[in-house]
Amino acid sequence: MASFSRIAFLSLLLLPLSHATMILTIVNNCPYPVWPAIQPNAGHPVLERGGFALNARSHRSFPAPTTHWSGRIWGRTGCANKNGHFTCATGDCGGKLECNGLGGATPATLAQFSLHHSHTDQSSYAVSLVDGFNIPLTVTPHEGKGVCPVIGCKADLLAKCPWSLQKHADGRVVACKSGCEAFNTDEFCCRGHFNSPQTCKPSKWSDFFKKSCPETFAYAHDSPSLMHDCSSPRELKVIFCH
Repeated sequence: MASFSRIAFLSLLLLPLSHATMILTIVNNCPYPVWPAIQPNAGHPVLERGGFALNARSHRSFPAPTTHWSGRIWGRTGCANKNGHFTCATGDCGGKLECNGLGGATPATLAQFSLHHSHTDQSSYAVSLVDGFNIPLTVTPHEGKGVCPVIGCKADLLAKCPWSLQKHADGRVVACKSGCEAFNTDEFCCRGHFNSPQTCKPSKWSDFFKKSCPETFAYAHDSPSLMHDCSSPRELKVIFCH
């Protein structure tokens, strides 16, 4: 099972946070169930046991840790208990409902956060398609000051995903792979000689994602079309579908 790549894009998107309590809300606006998954970065606590089921048109809110927390959130789709084993068509975390720190299988749309609760430290949020796409996902800050755009990918890319990138399950397209996962070359994966801002360049595969979702990261050294300067949001919403 492939795991999400760890890419150094968070330093590009900065917002100072000062509220003592920040709320994270995960919203499922899809007409089908989604199983959100949460993975902390090393040294940070697991939130909400790392995963749960979220029915269509429902949401779940919980407080962010009052100290620094960083990690990622994604949505799993097509989950079910089969022959006594829990499994998901996309985003699966080792066959568990509660991921408890485990990463997810690619391809999957990924939101990543680095959150602080002080006036001096800075935090960030971003949405990445570097590891492919499985579900529309946006991040929305609420009650922030300054420039606080919604960022992410609202488009459903499955219907127009190129054949070479398609992931199928039960006779249908359930996700759209990255060029790296589909072809496993140093160039598309931005590794080896291509692992630098000077040599890691967009490809026709990353351009497919970027054209529909310019506010996201489409390859490892990409930059989104929207930057933000948003201070003190009281709530951050991760929204699946719209």
